[in-house]
Amino acid sequence: MNEEKLFHLNIPTAVTAKYAILPGDPGRVPLIASYLDNAQFLAENREFTTYVGELHGETILVTSTGIGGASAAIALEELHMLGVDTIIRVGTCGGMQENIYSGDIVIATSAVRAEGTSKEYAPSDFPAVSDFFMVSELVGSAKAFGTRYHIGVVHSKDSFYGQHNHSSMPVANELKNRWEAYIKCGVLASEMETAALFTVSAVRGIRAGSVLLAIWNQERKRHDGDDSQNTDTECAVKIAVNALNDIVIKDKRMQHIQ
Repeated sequence: MNEEKLFHLNIPTAVTAKYAILPGDPGRVPLIASYLDNAQFLAENREFTTYVGELHGETILVTSTGIGGASAAIALEELHMLGVDTIIRVGTCGGMQENIYSGDIVIATSAVRAEGTSKEYAPSDFPAVSDFFMVSELVGSAKAFGTRYHIGVVHSKDSFYGQHNHSSMPVANELKNRWEAYIKCGVLASEMETAALFTVSAVRGIRAGSVLLAIWNQERKRHDGDDSQNTDTECAVKIAVNALNDIVIKDKRMQHIQ
């Protein structure tokens, strides 16, 4: 093992940072980095692409996590080795409540742990929750952009097609019953990484938030035929970067007071 670079992220271990933005898609990393000062490519390996930049003189890492909780947890663990203690996930989701439209923003307060990664970090009855300060900052940022947004619980899963084609699965009845139960409980949207990131963050003492673009809503499609899609994540990116900008300012202010 090369001790001069992180095993999976391939980032030099000499790099230090407190803040990170975590998209799933490697292709989204350069877009996010373009909103930072002095942004430049840092490393790439497997699904992990990392750029580095600055906000108010603080180093910001932008690292893709790939798809699912397992790779997201690896990315977060290795970023934490560099000193990262504050993260924002920027991703996509599918709406589950009929008042969520394609293009809406979902800010997660917590996540249903319907994936497997978090179970290797915490007991199954431990909640996967966001940091309250991070939620507050993301909400404030969404308001500043005049964006239509929702705040609440999201569903994190391991199988994309287990949701979108559950009838083909041998456990179809279980998947259908759970899905309907989550909807009745008011779960806003479904995605694949937030529960793992929130749980790992709790274990490692990291402040975590998650802001998601609703790219579609299969429940709306099922009920009224609405098949609209929006895959432009730039609004979610702007909300995340603006929130992190304010977080850095407030952190610096608190350090000055102390």
